[in-house]
Amino acid sequence: MNSNHDLGGRHGFGPIKYDPDDRAFHERWESRVFGISLSLAGRKGVNLDQARYRGERLDPVAYFANGYFGRWLAAFELMLHEEGFLADGELEAWLSGVLTQPAKMAPVPRSREMLRALAPEREVAAAPRFDAGQAIVTRNHQPAGHTRLPAYARCRRGEVTRVHAAMVFADTNAVEAGENPQYVYTVAFDGRELWGEAAEPATTVCLDLFESYLEAA
Repeated sequence: MNSNHDLGGRHGFGPIKYDPDDRAFHERWESRVFGISLSLAGRKGVNLDQARYRGERLDPVAYFANGYFGRWLAAFELMLHEEGFLADGELEAWLSGVLTQPAKMAPVPRSREMLRALAPEREVAAAPRFDAGQAIVTRNHQPAGHTRLPAYARCRRGEVTRVHAAMVFADTNAVEAGENPQYVYTVAFDGRELWGEAAEPATTVCLDLFESYLEAA
């Protein structure tokens, strides 16, 4: 999806600041949002790909203003609306104290369903199309929905460095169109292939990409 979240290669956002001693959670509510995400795994309408796609569909202002866990929380609220667990105005009524009991409770998933939802590996009968060391080119993939192929890496030449197990295909899983598992490959791209002569010298970018994103070079 060509949306707010796909920032790779865009200018004007400044350097990425990394602090190895930084805390995972800066406020208590952030850890609670993380806990909510784990408790939802395995329920109908909830998987990692759907959660990411809901985040991508947030209002651009809210997406950038809410921060990382704020986007998670907003995506959960959108999920509750889309799956029929929150009626229009119900969340506001909860926050104002008018409501004290939910109108509809989400079913609790079984442990096996939760584990399957968190583990994307699947068995497929076909052999991988590509091998380590093989040159590939990424497709001109312009989806209307969710995808794991970033815009800056489309129509670019790279080399397969590792073949992974088949995984649930994020593009279809995000919209409840089936798991459609396929092999995933780690592909190495030279920085100049992605960014041109402005790339830092000796830069290599590795991406894990689904098989259907790739073609033999």
